[in-house]
Amino acid sequence: MDPDTEVQRIFKNEEEVDDEEEQRKKLMRPPSSYGSMKSDSDNTEEEGGDEDDEADDVLVELPEPSTTEETGVQMIRSESPETLYTMTTMQTKPPGAFVIETRSSDLEDFPEDDDEVEEDEDELLVTNSPEPPEPIEPDDAMQTDENSQPGKLHPEQDMPHVFKSIQSTLTDLSKDDLLNFKMWFHQWERRITLTDTICGDVLDFVDKTLEILGEERALSHTIHTLENIGKFELAKKLDKQCKRVLIRHILRGELNRKHSALYEGVSHAGRQPLLETVYVEPLITTCSYGGVDPSHEFGPRHLTPLQVPSNVTYVGVTDLFRQQKDDGTPVRTVLTTGIPGMGLSVCVAKFCLDWSEHRSNLDLQFVIKLSFRAIRNLRNRQDRERPPSQIMSVMEMIEFYHPDLRGITFLDEENCKYLVIMDGFDRYQYPLDWENAPVIHGNHTKAHPDVVIVNIFRGTVLPGARIWILGRPAAVSQIPSKFIDFTTEIQGYTEEMKDHFLTKRFIDAEVAAKIVAHYKRLPTLKILTRQPFICWMAAKVFERRFRYPDYGTEPPRLTSFYINIFVIQSNRRLAFYHGRMEIKLVWSAEDKQMLINIGKLALTMLEKNTSVFYEEDLKEHGLPFQEVLVCSGFCSEILTPTSDGRRQFCFFHYTFQEFMAALYVFSMFYVESKNILDSGSRIPKIFTSSKWSTKSAAGLVHCAIVRTFNAPLGHYDMFLRFLCGLLNPESHEDLLAGALYPSRSPKVDGLDEVQRLLEQTIQKAPADRVENLKECLREMIQEDQWKLN
Repeated sequence: MDPDTEVQRIFKNEEEVDDEEEQRKKLMRPPSSYGSMKSDSDNTEEEGGDEDDEADDVLVELPEPSTTEETGVQMIRSESPETLYTMTTMQTKPPGAFVIETRSSDLEDFPEDDDEVEEDEDELLVTNSPEPPEPIEPDDAMQTDENSQPGKLHPEQDMPHVFKSIQSTLTDLSKDDLLNFKMWFHQWERRITLTDTICGDVLDFVDKTLEILGEERALSHTIHTLENIGKFELAKKLDKQCKRVLIRHILRGELNRKHSALYEGVSHAGRQPLLETVYVEPLITTCSYGGVDPSHEFGPRHLTPLQVPSNVTYVGVTDLFRQQKDDGTPVRTVLTTGIPGMGLSVCVAKFCLDWSEHRSNLDLQFVIKLSFRAIRNLRNRQDRERPPSQIMSVMEMIEFYHPDLRGITFLDEENCKYLVIMDGFDRYQYPLDWENAPVIHGNHTKAHPDVVIVNIFRGTVLPGARIWILGRPAAVSQIPSKFIDFTTEIQGYTEEMKDHFLTKRFIDAEVAAKIVAHYKRLPTLKILTRQPFICWMAAKVFERRFRYPDYGTEPPRLTSFYINIFVIQSNRRLAFYHGRMEIKLVWSAEDKQMLINIGKLALTMLEKNTSVFYEEDLKEHGLPFQEVLVCSGFCSEILTPTSDGRRQFCFFHYTFQEFMAALYVFSMFYVESKNILDSGSRIPKIFTSSKWSTKSAAGLVHCAIVRTFNAPLGHYDMFLRFLCGLLNPESHEDLLAGALYPSRSPKVDGLDEVQRLLEQTIQKAPADRVENLKECLREMIQEDQWKLN
């Protein structure tokens, strides 16, 4: 063979071997998991080429890889962990497509435009990452969250937009600036390792940061790092491109900080439980009836409008804005109400926390909390510090409490889907002119806060927003129904929910089982724990008491629970509606007199054998409408209409009416030495003589027993039990001292006589009265002291 021919044959064989090795390496190089997100430079290059020429240059087609049994997802990127982001973006190779080797160093082999000017590699970083074809979109483009709620993210808040924006911004950096950026990024974010920082190109780096940090944190950290290295123009450009994502990140952070912990009762630093660990969602129904449970320990109560509807529809708190109106359009304004203690604020916290942690309502671009308490404070601030002519727009209200939203323009756009939560309507406390308030249009139109609120409900202000209004029944009933698309009511816990709530709070299963069994020993308490607030009290109290080894042999005392409900709700009224600090919650003489008058109203209702009262009844007893029905936390409005159009009200439970009546009778005896039950009632036959002085404690109880025996079973029985419980020194000397009564108040004398009276009555009483009389005796003599502090 000719020597020259032999040399050519040897070189040809070596080239073929090199080509085969190169092709093998190319097969091993997987595409970027974000390959569908193209840079602007890549788009320009692809548009300039001929499709036929490019098909000739792409040499090999990737074989079909196998799917993993664990995830069922095609994974061909060996150096990248299987994450949410790679799993959802790997669909980048339609059938028959060719794949470009993006890590190959010989991209110069691809045809280029002869007129293209080559740039200095030191001045411009070449990413060497041509993009694979666009991903195949599934037929159903709707996204769902973990609660299977349909919804589609706004394109500017979705992952592809964030990826492409960061990638195109970093591509504009030189090699030295990019290395400096990566070092700063790694220094302030240790979850990105040094290997992740140095190895790979821009696409690899952005891919890794999004996988580890998520789009919002990765974007925010990128902007801060660009500012740290002095690239302010690029940081500003990226901020502008992803403004929706950054605003959502800020709002989610605020809501998460406010609602991740649950503040129950008196706040103690570091002792608040996480909302997720204790939350049990109550029943939320679309059939509102006032939220008052008519059940009672002594059978059916009196004939009143307090009747639970038979046909109810329940809805989850995260599904409130998935509902539709009668015409099939989505609801805009949702009203949620419930009696005090039903958990309105906790449901709001759960909704906000789920949205902030990407668990539900993903299609809501923003969730903005603007409570009526905040608007009220701003209104008062205006009155003090601003001339009457200076008024505010709704955007100024939002920006005042959310400074990071200053200058936001998205709320004016038609395609911006967001929610404004307006909690605590009962805390605004100013009259609103629903019919005659001027109509204003536009989010930047200035008006008085009262006018702005009315126009928010009308829909002329914040027209693109979903509005969630929450408040107590007596307050929200004044809102015209034409402004509300959907009405719901929180109705508390079922029996299973109560047990689940009490069990969920405790790590010790044995203690949880004891508490669940213990609270059920009192039928009245079992009924009342339908309210989450009472359920929390039971958990708090019994958990503390079961620390003592000898506790639990006797049922708990009922009067102590009601006293604490009374004290806590009274303190909440002063704090929530009158702005008093916790350390200054001292009841004034006016506060005490109002509470005594509420008790007098309760006794009047008990004597009339009714559980319903009207506005004229409040005036008759010198009671302010707003303070009693909205602020006190003791009463609720019955939403069932009357034939004469009068508004009707009741206590949140009939047993609390009985407790307030007993508290009034005891207070008049304890403070003023008056026995208001001594009215000359007929004495039953079991009392052969009346040796008890009416001015003594035994005489007071004797008069109460006479009333009880002269009435049908259940009419005064709970009243008598509460009255005997208030005679217990731990009730009036400890729990009520310093609040309703002066500190260090003396004990009630003559309790031994009261005990003898009850014991004698038990021996002679009819069989259907004996059990309650035994409970009355136990309420008076049992030592069962506890406090919620």
